[in-house]
Amino acid sequence: MKITIIQTGEVPVSLRQSFGPYPAMFERMFARAGHDFAFETAPVFDGAPMPDAASLDGIVITGSAAGVYEDHAWLEPLRAFIRNAYDLRTPMLGVCFGHQIMADALGGDVRKSEKGWGLGRHVYGVRQRPAFMNGAPDLLAVACSHQDQVIVPPAEAEVILASDFTPNAGLAYRNGAALSFQPHPEFDDDYTLALAELRRGKAPDAVVDAAIASVERKSDSADVARYIGAFFEKAA
Repeated sequence: MKITIIQTGEVPVSLRQSFGPYPAMFERMFARAGHDFAFETAPVFDGAPMPDAASLDGIVITGSAAGVYEDHAWLEPLRAFIRNAYDLRTPMLGVCFGHQIMADALGGDVRKSEKGWGLGRHVYGVRQRPAFMNGAPDLLAVACSHQDQVIVPPAEAEVILASDFTPNAGLAYRNGAALSFQPHPEFDDDYTLALAELRRGKAPDAVVDAAIASVERKSDSADVARYIGAFFEKAA
C-alpha cells in the first residue's frame, strides 16, 4: 500500500536540521508500528499540485502552522480534494491541522480555542472503539501542539477521543474510510519537548513548564500508530 502524504506545513526552521520534515516523522512512525507502506509526498503548501484522490491507495494530511480560517491559495483545492477523497472512500487520515481541515471541509466548525495552547503530552479518553481500535485502553497519552480546535464536528463524524481541553480530539467518519486526530502520534519525545520550549514567550511559562513535565508520562503513540495502520489496512 502506498501512502500519499499531503504536506501542509514544515517543521519550524530552528528545529528542522535536528528533526527533519514532517513526512519523515510519519514514515518512521509507521515503520516502528510494523507497517510496510510505501510513501510519496505532495508538499501542497509549497505549490505542489493536488493529486487525484481516485488514483491513491491512502492519504495522510499533516500538521501545519496555518489555520483553516486563513487565506492561502492551497486551502480551497485541499478542501475539494478532501471532499472528493471522502466520496470515493479513499482511506484518509488527518493529524492536527489535517484533523481540522478535514472537519472544516466536511461541514464542521474549526476555530482558535479560547482555552489557549495545548502542549506536551495530553491524556485523552477513548469514547468509541471502531474495529481498528479493538482492545484500546480507556486512556491514551499522546503529544500535542495546537491552539485551534474542532469546535463542532461534522455530522458525518463520531468522536472517538476526547478530553476536557480537547472535546473533539479524535474523529472517525461514517464512510468507514476517514479518520483524524488532534494530537500527534508521529512526534518523538525529543521533538515534543523542543516544540514546547519553542512556544515559550507565545504560550504562558506555566503552560510550557507543565508541557515539559507531562512528557515524563509514558507515551501511547505506538499504540495509536498501530490503530492507524490497522485503519488503513481495513479501509483499503
